[in-house]
Amino acid sequence: MTSGFLTTNVLRGLAFKVLLFLSLALLPIGLISVFQTREIADQNLANSELSLLAITEQASTQESSMIQEAFGAAEALASVVNLIKRDSRSCSAFLREYQQASHLYTVVSYVMASGEVNCASSGSGLDISELGVFKAMMRSKTRMAHVMQDAPVSKEPILIVTVPLFVEDELLGFINMSIPEKVFQSVKEPDLANPPEAMLTFNSEGRILTAENGPAVAKEELPSASELKWYISQSGRVFRATNNRGQNRVYAVLPIVPGAVYAMSVWSEDSPVLQAGTTTTLTLFLPTIMWISSLIVAFWALNRLVIRHIRKLGRQMRHFALNRTLPRAPLGGFVPTEIVAMEEAFVGMAESILRDEALLEDSLRQKNILLKEVHHRVKNNLQLISSIMNMQIRQAATPDAKRVLQRLQDRILGLATVHKSLYQDDNLTRVDGGALVHEIVNQLLSVGLPSGTGVQVVQEYEAIQLDPDDAAPLTLLVSEALTNALKYVGVSGNAPGKIEIRLSYIKPEMALLVVKNTIAIENAEEGTGLGMRLINAFSRQLNGQFEVVEEDQSFSLSVEFPVPLRQKEVYDY
Repeated sequence: MTSGFLTTNVLRGLAFKVLLFLSLALLPIGLISVFQTREIADQNLANSELSLLAITEQASTQESSMIQEAFGAAEALASVVNLIKRDSRSCSAFLREYQQASHLYTVVSYVMASGEVNCASSGSGLDISELGVFKAMMRSKTRMAHVMQDAPVSKEPILIVTVPLFVEDELLGFINMSIPEKVFQSVKEPDLANPPEAMLTFNSEGRILTAENGPAVAKEELPSASELKWYISQSGRVFRATNNRGQNRVYAVLPIVPGAVYAMSVWSEDSPVLQAGTTTTLTLFLPTIMWISSLIVAFWALNRLVIRHIRKLGRQMRHFALNRTLPRAPLGGFVPTEIVAMEEAFVGMAESILRDEALLEDSLRQKNILLKEVHHRVKNNLQLISSIMNMQIRQAATPDAKRVLQRLQDRILGLATVHKSLYQDDNLTRVDGGALVHEIVNQLLSVGLPSGTGVQVVQEYEAIQLDPDDAAPLTLLVSEALTNALKYVGVSGNAPGKIEIRLSYIKPEMALLVVKNTIAIENAEEGTGLGMRLINAFSRQLNGQFEVVEEDQSFSLSVEFPVPLRQKEVYDY
């Protein structure tokens, strides 16, 4: 399915560009979705934190009720004690009656600013000015709660709730309500589906007042970063921190008595209560998933409806370009009408090309036939001229006249051989130079080298492909060179005469013609120089360079000329 996309040039492909523009089109929707999802996540997280605060309030209901009741009772008693504090007996009796009626407090007392206790449910006459609790009261001078492990009256751990008594901004003393620790231990906690790791209350100085799972567990679960009093400012909030055991925890702090007592619940990060906020956070991946899904669907649709059909049409075009064959069957199926129209246009164009090529081939065939006929007629005419010249040779009066006419006849027969090679070859654009030279040489040897002369002839030819324009000057050049060789070849001493004719490649597009013969100096014949002038002219027509090397017993003529595969420029000689 991905054949239309995973190509060597992905960035320039149709699929990549469509997916890129689709991504840009989906970007605003994605940003809006991310923004809305983030708001929903934040709202759910806030709801989760509110749930933690509500559960914390529910879990600390009993302790909160007793502590709040104690503060409320102390506030109420302060007004009455202010009226009867001068009569210590009546004041103590009043507090005793209240203590016995409430069944919650072990001692209810009024402590003067000096530290003396002259009004208490347990009796008067105590002095607590040296106790740490009293010193804390004097430092704070506000509502507060403390824990005493060994109370001077009840001799047991108690929670002291303190309310200051002011008259016209003057501190007269404190109302203390002593609640025994066993009362908190006997409280039945509410049944929670997901209880916290720890539940505790603490005062404004950061000291633990009550702990459901015991002080040891509470201390282990406290935040390790700082003391409890630093989290008073976090009351009514949820925060994350590490406990004293190095575990990640979620803490919820709630004020029970603002400025005096606070409740804290400790939760594990994998608590089910917190999963709602975590699950909502995971929905932030929803826009990304939607974007990827949209791209996959768009790519699948684009590949199935467009790209695979275009690639198939492209294969049909390449197949037609290589083999000139039309598609066997149309695309068919659920192909878009636009692509069907493209295929029909391609088939029509291909049929038109085939018709035009057939007409061109037929026209070319007819032209080749006509051209071969022209070469054939030229060859026949040249042979006719050669026959007439042959009759003239037989009637020549002198040997010189016969020799001149014979040279002209050889040149005419060489041209006739060129035209013969052209009309006998199906390919009229190139001529086999080796075969052409071989035929010319044999033709000249049959006439100019009678049997019994003792001259050895060596021929070596390669199949050099010549342009038709080079065939005629090469033929005439070989004819002149071989005629000169036959004219001057001789026997030196006991060695027989020898003629060598070679045609070969020396480079990919460069050929070399060599005509070499032995000479007999004593029989040297004076020449007119016309042959060398003709050889020079034919060499120039071939764009070649000829070289003559004459030694004591040999004469060598070599011509190096180009044989390019493309048409070459011919110089005028």
